[in-house]
Amino acid sequence: MQDKDTTKSTFNQFLEELSDQELLEQLCKELGVDKYVKKLTLDKLLALIALAQLRQYKGLREISSCLNDEEISKAVNLDSIHASTISRRLADVPTEVLETLFLSLRNQCIAKIGLNATEALLGRLHLIDSSTISLCVTKYRWAEFRKTKGGIKVHLRIRVHDGGVIPDKMVMTPAKPADRTQMDALVVTYEKDAINVFDRGYLDYKQFDHYCNDRILFVTRLKENAIMEVMAELNVNPESAIKRDAIVFLGKNNRRMKHPLRLIETEDTEGNPIRILTNVTDLTAAELADVYRHRWKIELFFKWIKQHLKVKHFFGTSDQAVENQLYIALITFCVLIKLQRHSGYTGTLLELTRLLLACLHNSFSDFLVKLLRKPLRSSRGRRILNHDLIFEHTYEQVMAENIDFLYDSTYDPIIL
Repeated sequence: MQDKDTTKSTFNQFLEELSDQELLEQLCKELGVDKYVKKLTLDKLLALIALAQLRQYKGLREISSCLNDEEISKAVNLDSIHASTISRRLADVPTEVLETLFLSLRNQCIAKIGLNATEALLGRLHLIDSSTISLCVTKYRWAEFRKTKGGIKVHLRIRVHDGGVIPDKMVMTPAKPADRTQMDALVVTYEKDAINVFDRGYLDYKQFDHYCNDRILFVTRLKENAIMEVMAELNVNPESAIKRDAIVFLGKNNRRMKHPLRLIETEDTEGNPIRILTNVTDLTAAELADVYRHRWKIELFFKWIKQHLKVKHFFGTSDQAVENQLYIALITFCVLIKLQRHSGYTGTLLELTRLLLACLHNSFSDFLVKLLRKPLRSSRGRRILNHDLIFEHTYEQVMAENIDFLYDSTYDPIIL
């Protein structure tokens, strides 16, 4: 990051990466976002909520109290703000503004990473899934799931790259509607070489026919009770993990699909059978099984943002406030990716986040030095002892009357 001003604090650098000031000013001017706003402008709100997510703040008062830290107050350029003001502002900001900021940061991340080995081998992978977040039904009436329970579904599409994933698109709905209702919103139709990977919750035969007709590639998992007609059995390498590769038609009568699909049967790491369904024909069965295994990365992504970006607890109760907070979490994640790429750091994103919080008030150059510093000590890890070999070697030395080593305090019998 030689082009960066490393004399500023790490928090100031984080805030610069957080928002594209030119784009932010343009959006605020076009939509009147900061019109009549005296103190808590959009850039300051964005900074406070992002900090709250990274530091795992539990409520609005804790966000308000963080401004008692002079370094944070100076960086945000805000002396104080009431908790109720933060709540109202979070609910008032148009969601399309934060969505636009997120998409801008997403594009910057993709530009930094570029095409990689995973995409070159398997094509551009887009993973699609949803995660349900429980809410108190008395506070979130709009998100009623059951009589005594509320909740939302975060429908997400992410892109796969060698070092991890990048969030690509998000749709928030109440928890009650089925996953497949958001297929059209999430499935990539504008990249003909993209492969959409999703689970059984998005099973829809009519949509599959539509995707086949428009050459939209997908890989999914077939339900156990699916009705199908086998048209042809393809050759399978008996030494591979693939048990079956066949061409099938799904459904029957008026629900029968018009286009044939490819059925691949394999096993997971625990030996459980997996039936994969796809319209991809130019990859081998083993490669398609690898494509579907990448779907687990979106589960890990949901787990990461829930644990480390505070998206299980919300600072507002309206649907707009909740959606805005989710977008700020995705924006924060993209900023962490940018910092990781700019610095050339090869460790995990969690380690970078922990060091970022520890060095928040340090200079950015100090943060980079600590981030890229090599460990002073290295370990060969836990060694597996070959007791039979050690005994045999020791026995040979004793029988040869070469026992001086027994009186050497530096002798290590493991190093043979």
